[in-house]
Amino acid sequence: MIDLTKTIDLSTTYLGLKLKNPLVASSSPMCQDVGNVRRMEDSGAAAVVLQSLFEEQIEIESDELDRAYTESSGLYAEAITQMPEMTGHYVGPEGYLKHIRKSKEAVRIPVIASLNGTTAGGWMKYAGEMEQAGADALELNIYYIPVDPNITSEQVEQKYIDLVREVKSKVRIPVAVKLGPYFSSMANMAMKLDAAGADGLVLFNRFYQPDYDLEALEVVPNLILSTPHELLLRLHWIAVLYGNLKADMALTGGVHSATDVIKAMMAGARVAMMTSALLKRGISYLDTLSTELLVWMGEHEYDSIRQMQGSMSRNAVPQPQAFERANYMKVLRSYAMR
Repeated sequence: MIDLTKTIDLSTTYLGLKLKNPLVASSSPMCQDVGNVRRMEDSGAAAVVLQSLFEEQIEIESDELDRAYTESSGLYAEAITQMPEMTGHYVGPEGYLKHIRKSKEAVRIPVIASLNGTTAGGWMKYAGEMEQAGADALELNIYYIPVDPNITSEQVEQKYIDLVREVKSKVRIPVAVKLGPYFSSMANMAMKLDAAGADGLVLFNRFYQPDYDLEALEVVPNLILSTPHELLLRLHWIAVLYGNLKADMALTGGVHSATDVIKAMMAGARVAMMTSALLKRGISYLDTLSTELLVWMGEHEYDSIRQMQGSMSRNAVPQPQAFERANYMKVLRSYAMR
C-alpha cells in the first residue's frame, strides 16, 4: 500500500539551476509559441529548451539586410533608416531574442536558449545577446556531419572544442553541448568538452536522414519521431560517463514514459528531455509523467530523485562489464530462434 502522505522529493539540479523535477521539454517547434511554453510549465515541466536559432537563419537575415540597404542607397536619406521586411517565413535572430524575453515574462521555470551552428563566426555574438535577453542557460546544438573525406577525426573534434570555448568566452550563463554519438572515442570526446568548459552534455542529438522519392528522383526530408528503443544508446553512454565528468548530463531521445525517466536518472542523468512523447500525447502528458514518477518511487521506497541518480551507472553496478564487450556474446545468445 502506497503512503500518499509521504513526501517524495522530485527536485534535481541541472547546469546549476534548481529544478522542481527532472522533466524538461526539449527544443522543438512547439516551443516557438509562448502559450505552449506556459502550458508546459503548468503541466509540470521543470525547464524548457527553446527551438534552435540556426546559423543559416542569421546569415539569411544578414544577407537580406545588406541587399535592402544596397537597393535603397540611391533613394532619399530617410529610406535607409527603414528596416526591410524579411521575405522568409522563419524567426530571425531579433525575433528569437524577443521570444526569449516574452517566454521569460510568461513563466517562472528556467528558459534555455538554443544555438545550432558549426562555425565560430560573427553569429556567435548572438550567444551574448541571448544572455542579455534573459536566457537562463544556452544549449549549443552542434549538428555537423563531416562529408569531406579530407577532414580527419581530429579536425572534427577540434571544431567542437573550439565552438565550446568560443561560446564560453561570450557568456556567463551555463552552456550545455548537445552532440551526436558518432565519435570514435565517445568517452574521450566527452572529457575534452568537459575540459573546454561545457557545463552540461546533452546525449544525444538525433541526425535526421533524408529518403529517396523514386518517382520524382529527388532526395526528400524524412522526419520520424523517436521510439523508446532509442533510449538504450543514451543510457549506455550516460552510465559509462557518470562520475568521470564535472559537467551535468541530460538524456534526450527515446523518453516516452515514467520508467524511461527513472532509467535516465539511475544511469546518471540530471534531467530527462522529451519532444516526441509530447507531440504524440500532448503537452498535458507531462502531468501524467509526474504522477507516475511519484507512484513508482513510492512503490519502490525512494525518497528523492537524487537518491537514485547514478545508482545504475557503470561504477555502481556489481558487473560493470555489462557495459563492455564481455556482455556482447551474452546479448547475442539471449535471443533464441523461434
